[in-house]
Amino acid sequence: MKEFSIEPVMLKDDWRRELRKSMPAKERMTIKRVVMPMEDPVERLKGNFEVNKGLSVFEALQEARRCLDCANPTCIQGCPVGVDIPTFIKYIEAGDFMKSAQVIKQSNLFPAICGRVCPQEVQCEKTCIYYDKLKKEPVAIGYLERFVADYERESGVPYIPETGRKTRIKVAVIGSGPAGLAAAGDLARYGYSVSVYEALHELGGVLRYGIPEFRLPNDIIEFEIENLKKIGVQFYTNIIIGKTLTHNDLKDIGYKAFFIGSGAGLPRFMNIPGENHVGIMSANEYLTRVNLMGAAKQNYDTPVFYGRNVAVIGGGNTAMDSVRTAKRLGAERAMIIYRRSFNEMPARKEEIMHAREEGVEFLNLNEPVEYLADENGRVNRIKLHRMELGEPDASGRRRPFPVRDSEYFLEADLVIVSIGVSPNPLISMHMPELKVTPYGTIEVCGELMKSNVEGFYAGGDIVRGGATVIAAMGDGRKAAHAIHKYLSGS
Repeated sequence: MKEFSIEPVMLKDDWRRELRKSMPAKERMTIKRVVMPMEDPVERLKGNFEVNKGLSVFEALQEARRCLDCANPTCIQGCPVGVDIPTFIKYIEAGDFMKSAQVIKQSNLFPAICGRVCPQEVQCEKTCIYYDKLKKEPVAIGYLERFVADYERESGVPYIPETGRKTRIKVAVIGSGPAGLAAAGDLARYGYSVSVYEALHELGGVLRYGIPEFRLPNDIIEFEIENLKKIGVQFYTNIIIGKTLTHNDLKDIGYKAFFIGSGAGLPRFMNIPGENHVGIMSANEYLTRVNLMGAAKQNYDTPVFYGRNVAVIGGGNTAMDSVRTAKRLGAERAMIIYRRSFNEMPARKEEIMHAREEGVEFLNLNEPVEYLADENGRVNRIKLHRMELGEPDASGRRRPFPVRDSEYFLEADLVIVSIGVSPNPLISMHMPELKVTPYGTIEVCGELMKSNVEGFYAGGDIVRGGATVIAAMGDGRKAAHAIHKYLSGS
């Protein structure tokens, strides 16, 4: 098979040097970071349209001029998929947005997704020289990535990456979430015959069912998946590996290697009294019903109770997605209940800011201890106690402790629990030889993402537990490279 490299191409042309000289570094450093235009908070609650409106050409050009094009670009080190950030930004500054898109797609086939949902502020932007060394606002790398991706999509002529010579060797990818899509894309570019098996009726995994359209519109997901189809990836929905088909069935079909990217879709609960009352559900169920199964639409068979006083337990991005969704579905009072302070809250600052703008109440330093119900068994109150923070725990965040005699009651007719997720055990139950951790995640060998079973690789939330989209994509890319070496004998 023809060897095909999909490593980033570092471009150092004369035009780049001239562009760098066209504006002195001191002048570049005086340009203020761009502010993302947003829909008005009152207007955005009237529908499910996207909150962030994207940059104009002028705004993108100005922000690109801030990039100092460092000799040692530490921003690349902060990117889990290794995007050549300075080069794609320099192409923006030069006005060649389509070439910029090509540079990004050498490492990341899903820039429109990552530009919207990746936590750049704790990854590439955190390692930007502005933030890391100069203590200034970093270059808005995420905003620029989104700009390029949107420009390319709207042009009608998206860049379809080159693939290696096609081979008959078949690889199965289990799950169409970010890890599975990234693995499938790179494997197809190596030239393998790749099939993705998805348990649900729509593709995208957590991108589709777990993230509301006001953050990630469905047409963006569909566009990125269509581009995968154009490089030869095949998709099959409504197939549950371990139930509809077994791994032995897939071997019989002719697959020679497997990537497991089935995610972590099982919710966790607090196991406190009253948790089984009607009107208490996981964020996973709530968002899946609304985002994927039409619960918020008329005449659908998967309705969800809207709630007048909605309480969301947790402080992560999924909690923010849930509470903001409840607000859009008409909740008069939508509340976040979180046992730590704002400083320890794991959600992105932007998501917290958007939630506050939309009227969400934050009851920090509070924790539920019991749920109470009316005569029909529906939740109507939460018993809470107030918390205070002690010394940092293993996570580095200050450990919360209950304040003595601080219990009180709060009215709530819908409670959404968002305190984490666990992997679905279906595959590991079906493959008892597969090594898993006490948490149910699949054990893999370092950077190779290889399990203890020959030919089986895994990545994303099925390995990490709940993690970020871009971390899952990074796992998928690493696994694809390892699978290629395994199948090619290199």
